[in-house]
Amino acid sequence: MGLMSALLAALFIAGSNLLMRRSIDSGGTTKAFLVIQMAVASLIACLMGPIKTGFYAINPSIVFLGLLTGLFLALMLYVLGKALEKGPPGLTFAVLSSATVMPGIVMALIFGVAFGFHYTIWHALGSCLVLAGLFWAGKGLQGMQHLKTWVILVSFLFVLHVLILAIYQWRAMLLHFPSSLFSKEDIKSQWFMPMLYLGATIVELLIFFSSERRRVSLREWVYGCGAGVANCLCTFFLIQATELAKGLENAVIFPLFSIGTILFSNLWGQHLYQEKVNWRACQICACGIIIGTVDWKIFSSAIGF
Repeated sequence: MGLMSALLAALFIAGSNLLMRRSIDSGGTTKAFLVIQMAVASLIACLMGPIKTGFYAINPSIVFLGLLTGLFLALMLYVLGKALEKGPPGLTFAVLSSATVMPGIVMALIFGVAFGFHYTIWHALGSCLVLAGLFWAGKGLQGMQHLKTWVILVSFLFVLHVLILAIYQWRAMLLHFPSSLFSKEDIKSQWFMPMLYLGATIVELLIFFSSERRRVSLREWVYGCGAGVANCLCTFFLIQATELAKGLENAVIFPLFSIGTILFSNLWGQHLYQEKVNWRACQICACGIIIGTVDWKIFSSAIGF
């Protein structure tokens, strides 16, 4: 059940990605789309978090952390929208998903073994395979009209995604190693996700009103609301996957989610937009994600080694 939930999470996030592309194709802008998506996601996060659990405790530190992370999320989504306007959707989302191999390395370099983060040969090998796969896939884009702009955008996109995922891991680390700024009770607050999406909504609103003064079309409302629901369902199933996973499943949940996102996003890119997907390059990226993110200690113990 844990693996099925991870695949469902990947399916919903790929659906959210598709709705963004559809909104752009319908004549809308990513700015309006993201305002709607993040606002809906913030509302649903409140319903699934503090309202559902009845845990309403809130504190300034968790509000600040959520809003700050929301700022980075808003920037990442804005850059994602720009990248989709300039380049192939499947490969853009492959770059985004491939960033999952990096946070473990970042945390190991910053905090080290004392905080439970190990840098191993598997991290290095996985990272090299991911970069090799992306480089190979990118070679087929020579001659693309906005190639340089797209490369800059996806590079920035990659860095922002790594930063956000590292914040998620740091927050999880604080559950076991509380600090003077964040106590264990603070980190358990149900307001992190609502504040994250609220922060992203505020930033996207500022971007929208600073550059566009118009009525949002009905299609943008439909696509944006659908994407907001899909984004929250992705989060729900991903959290459920961590709760339902047993034994070996714990080691492969997040790699499976990342690979599923690449697979589903490339499938709709190929079938709906006739994108020429380099599946062998994607396979190399997938292998790199597996090697670089699987918890090999859990894997070894689960198979009896």
